[in-house]
Amino acid sequence: MKISRILHAGYVFESGATQIVFDPVFENPFSRNCHAYPDVRFDLAQVRALRPDAVFISHFHDDHCSLESLDLLDRATPIYLYCLFDELFAMLRELGFVEVRPLTIDEPVRVGSFEVIPRRALEADVDSMFQVRAEGLNVLNVVDSWMDPETLEQLKPYAPWDMVLWPFQTMREVDVIAPSRAERGPVALPEEWPEQLQALAPRYVVPSSCQFRQEPWSWYNHALFPITYRQFGAALSEWLPAAQVVRLNPSVAVVLSAAALTPAAPLSWVQPVGEQDLDYEYDPDIVPPPTADIARHFAALTAEQTALVQAFCQGGLQARYEDMQLPEDSYFATPCVWQLSVYDHQGTAQHYRYRVHGDSIAPCGDEEAPTWITEIPAAKLYAGLALGESLTSMYMRINGAPADADIVDDPLIRTLFDNAFAAYQAAQLARIKARSAQQG
Repeated sequence: MKISRILHAGYVFESGATQIVFDPVFENPFSRNCHAYPDVRFDLAQVRALRPDAVFISHFHDDHCSLESLDLLDRATPIYLYCLFDELFAMLRELGFVEVRPLTIDEPVRVGSFEVIPRRALEADVDSMFQVRAEGLNVLNVVDSWMDPETLEQLKPYAPWDMVLWPFQTMREVDVIAPSRAERGPVALPEEWPEQLQALAPRYVVPSSCQFRQEPWSWYNHALFPITYRQFGAALSEWLPAAQVVRLNPSVAVVLSAAALTPAAPLSWVQPVGEQDLDYEYDPDIVPPPTADIARHFAALTAEQTALVQAFCQGGLQARYEDMQLPEDSYFATPCVWQLSVYDHQGTAQHYRYRVHGDSIAPCGDEEAPTWITEIPAAKLYAGLALGESLTSMYMRINGAPADADIVDDPLIRTLFDNAFAAYQAAQLARIKARSAQQG
């Protein structure tokens, strides 16, 4: 079985004449500001010439299901997708794929030499894992899921596994949104990992599902990813002394057999750029720059884009908020003043204040000081409204939130994301169709 790394959670598996692809991303950057780390380029002409026997997509997040990447593939390619919502299947068909099939947990899919079994992840309403079998070998692709305890029990009888693709990197999404609440100091690896990996007893472990950073200037590069390859490798040597940790950088390929793991010819269409054995540099004491400074890195909005942002802040936000139902235990169930500060490309802020009480929200004056402040660059607010940008790349900052408050109850987070399934893919599809119309 030949296993090649594309990027992040993307892999090519080959056995005999059969080739299957998992969570392919052929873009750099992808998901708007995820820059390949280590750096790579893609030979898109070679990508267009690929004829995989199937593509498997573990879940709908845009770093796993990118229509811009899938647009490069032949439309006869079967697409197998784990998703509980019909909208994304419809988008893939609208993109032109004629064979789009839903994946069902524990139901095997046979493609040539391979048997691929979707397995339940901890957040079963979002993502899945893959058991991949061929040539008498068993590989577990955990993607970037958390292991479900019942699934672990289900997988134990297959131990020792030949290889596990393990998501070694945790992300501190809440900590960078609300840095005043972030815990200081080194970050320990999740306490459940040793038991889980020891139960699987793999021969080989691949640190998987990461390989990206944000823009070169971003403070996130020292705050979002706390685990290094070095730390993970040291922990594995302690937990599983007999296992071998195998780093697969983009394009790198290996051949797995019952007896050994040997290097193989790399993917020619994934082209490494510069040093590849890079590691993360986490700084637990980093001081985040002001949102005004971050906003200056982004280009000025057009008049039309500015008008969209202003219309949202002056009315659209309130309408969306009042259409939703707030949890009873939310911080905002008690009357408070919330301030939304939107920073333009010069770092100048426009402040909007609202009195919030439960499901009600209304603009208010400056008489009362806000108890919860949300800051965001105008360019990123526009991207969230029009381009489907995800929360982790928006440089949103929350100040003043009490320690026991749930950050995701923030009014801006809720109005942008509570009903925003597949917004990124919808924006991609619109761009692809517009591009095709211009070319045709």
